[in-house]
Amino acid sequence: MKSVKAKTLLDYLNDVLVSEQFQDYAPNGLQVEGIGDIKHIVTGVSACQALIDAAIAVDADAILVHHGYFWKGETPCLLGIKRQRLACLLNQDIHLFAYHLPLDAHPTLGNNTRLAAHLGWEPAAREPSDRHDLIWYGHTPEALTPLAFAEQLNLKLARPPLHIAGQSSHIHKIAWCTGAAQDYFEKALAAGIDAFITGEVSERTWHIAKEYGVHFYAAGHHATERYGIQALGQHIADTFGIKHSFIDIPNPI
Repeated sequence: MKSVKAKTLLDYLNDVLVSEQFQDYAPNGLQVEGIGDIKHIVTGVSACQALIDAAIAVDADAILVHHGYFWKGETPCLLGIKRQRLACLLNQDIHLFAYHLPLDAHPTLGNNTRLAAHLGWEPAAREPSDRHDLIWYGHTPEALTPLAFAEQLNLKLARPPLHIAGQSSHIHKIAWCTGAAQDYFEKALAAGIDAFITGEVSERTWHIAKEYGVHFYAAGHHATERYGIQALGQHIADTFGIKHSFIDIPNPI
């Protein structure tokens, strides 16, 4: 089995995801250093204890996630579950890589483009200057009723969405942003969309949707962000000839 050095993989990921161009809420790249070369990398959405345990069980050398550690505003102290997670990684000599906004935005491997591919949406053309715009625009292959659109989300993502009904009888022109992007809703409205899709919803979102008369779907933070990390993991496996395993830790949020 082939292997790749952690530094080689880090440099490659930083280059592919152009991570230095993003002002993010957490550090992108290698967050916890393990020991040794990487033969088997596990990917997952969030670096929770369950994912770490699962990676240990399959003898992984590295974990690559969308949601890692060391978020802005959190305590820097290594207490409680933070200490436990890091202790497991260090005791097992497992590398932890994490990429947040760079993975959301990537034009071919990112969460937004891979969600569109999974659901069969057709993204509008994007200019190089749109690189940092996390809102994606496009349309469905055919116009769907709001109920049929919700049913499609449920079928494809295995999670019923929360739907705030708008005024349009059919949905065709859409905008989306995976994860917790409900506060991008109003910005997206300027494009004259029939619906906005993201992962989470806030109390204020109800009023925005009702007053603008535009459909809003909260399809799940975790559910909408499973596909970019899988695509990135497979890309790494294909590039370096190493083993890749995606491990989905169910999360209803």
